[in-house]
Amino acid sequence: MTSFAPVHSVDYITVDVFTEDRFAGNQLAVIPDARGLSDAQMQAIATEFGYSEVTFVLPPEDPANSARVRIFTPTMEIPFAGHPNVGTAFVLGQQAEIFGRAPGDHLRFEELAGLVEVALSRADGAVKEARIVVPRALSIGPSIDVETIAACAMVAPDAVSTANHAPVRVSVGLPFAVAELKDVAALSAARPNVTAFEAANRRYKPDEDSFSLFLYARSAEKPWQLRARMFAPLDNVIEDPATGSASAALGAYLVSLLPEETIDVDLTIEQGVEMGRRSIIEVSVSKQGGTVGKTSIAGACVTAMRGSIALSTPARR
Repeated sequence: MTSFAPVHSVDYITVDVFTEDRFAGNQLAVIPDARGLSDAQMQAIATEFGYSEVTFVLPPEDPANSARVRIFTPTMEIPFAGHPNVGTAFVLGQQAEIFGRAPGDHLRFEELAGLVEVALSRADGAVKEARIVVPRALSIGPSIDVETIAACAMVAPDAVSTANHAPVRVSVGLPFAVAELKDVAALSAARPNVTAFEAANRRYKPDEDSFSLFLYARSAEKPWQLRARMFAPLDNVIEDPATGSASAALGAYLVSLLPEETIDVDLTIEQGVEMGRRSIIEVSVSKQGGTVGKTSIAGACVTAMRGSIALSTPARR
């Protein structure tokens, strides 16, 4: 006979990331103290929320750091992502302490992809924005054929622009296929085709994740103000309203293509418009001696909900 022990619970906070407006931006659930949760419970919680990611905060392995942060999509754990770091830093920065230590305005997160440095901006004592430095250098490749991009996005092949670069996989901690479309109209018309994504995944699957596609459009008049969309249906994320890791990778890649050997570039990426969850992602990229170095992303956040998740443990007798 099986009975159940008393129900235990774990607290959560949800935030909307890359926005100053509640119910816009990208949703994130943060478990500020995930001690005692198993891997299976973390995955089940992430699946239950159904957000693009959920973060689980644990004490750091190195006491010089602020916390260890694990990031789960609805289907798997991933090594790094942008909006989960920004949102988690926003939540932890508002706490009186993080595992017994005052947070301050500079945090360091241990993650599968490496160490993530965070700087918090405050106004009247409250955290308003977080900026994170990506944990890995830009990696580029392989190139991806235009027909695959067009099939995944359900657009005509001639809607994919190759004037600046061919479609390609880029990463600063999490890989994405990136492709430029000819204009915002083509971008807004895109729709993910799951069958095409499955075919792309068989041909171009990255080691860390399934095939995900980050599309963007920009004008010659304002080349550093981009509109973007991200589709990851194989991760149960049909469309993501803000993708910081993809934005950082794209920004770093575009700066790498510039002829200047040394340059600092700030760019703004607007995402989520077609979903009714407009997001603004600020990206800064530094290039020295022909090599892209420090890349960071920043954005505002707003708290949406607080609550607890009931956990029950089977007990046999």
